[in-house]
Amino acid sequence: MHTTMSGRQKAGQVIAHIVMILIAIYTLFPIVFLVFNSFKSNSEIVDSPVSLPTQWSFQYIISAAQQINFFKAIGITFMITFLSVLLLVVVSSLAAWVMVRSKSVLSRVMYLGFTAAMLVPFQAVMYPLLNIFENIGLKNIPGLIIMYGGFGLSMSVFLYHGFIKSVPQSLEEAAIIDGANIFQMFFQVVMPLLRSTTVTVIVTNAMWIWNDYLLPFLVIGNREGAKTLTLELYFAKLTSGQYGNPWELIFPAVFVTIIPIIILYIFLQRYIVSGVADGAVKQ
Repeated sequence: MHTTMSGRQKAGQVIAHIVMILIAIYTLFPIVFLVFNSFKSNSEIVDSPVSLPTQWSFQYIISAAQQINFFKAIGITFMITFLSVLLLVVVSSLAAWVMVRSKSVLSRVMYLGFTAAMLVPFQAVMYPLLNIFENIGLKNIPGLIIMYGGFGLSMSVFLYHGFIKSVPQSLEEAAIIDGANIFQMFFQVVMPLLRSTTVTVIVTNAMWIWNDYLLPFLVIGNREGAKTLTLELYFAKLTSGQYGNPWELIFPAVFVTIIPIIILYIFLQRYIVSGVADGAVKQ
């Protein structure tokens, strides 16, 4: 009987491993497909899109980087992403902390409002929001940063709110007794304890903002010297002067565009699962 159960367990493990391998292959295939075609000419991509390149040349990547003004666009994209994420981290952590510690009816209503806002699609408020920002002169990069801060706030507050509940209030009281003001107490005592949740908030929002196309297109458009990487890629494709899709531009341009955010994710991925679990399970 024991041998039969052991055999079933091993068979189950083998099947589970096979399923996970197939899922991994399915997940990684688009990235492998992108990398292979980033080193091919347009004709080679059309003729054999899933084969290895006949020659591994960086010519197409260098050419694509030049056409999308890579270094200037990456600077603009990094600035927008960095300032938006910084705004999100500071505002959402403080807001969640105040709502957890106040324990009032108003704080509960506000928290429900933040969580309910996650269900509102961007398209539902897109045109009124753009109209308001245009009327007040914020249809530009600073306005785009403020918009990102607003749209990412609800999920970030949700994650912080759950984890802050597990932070002992006695630590905060001890810091106040030692002479710390409220901001010193929060940023020097509470914030270091929120590291895993903070990393999760940073990575998830940075990936979204870095890769976003719709909001920069609506706010910045084809404004010279202010385009993000996704906008540069879109307008470079439009002005490539070729019939159909210029694949030898699209594949390497997308490849160089996603490299920075992939590197960020690889280095911080171990914090993401724990941060989400800490923020969601402890609600």
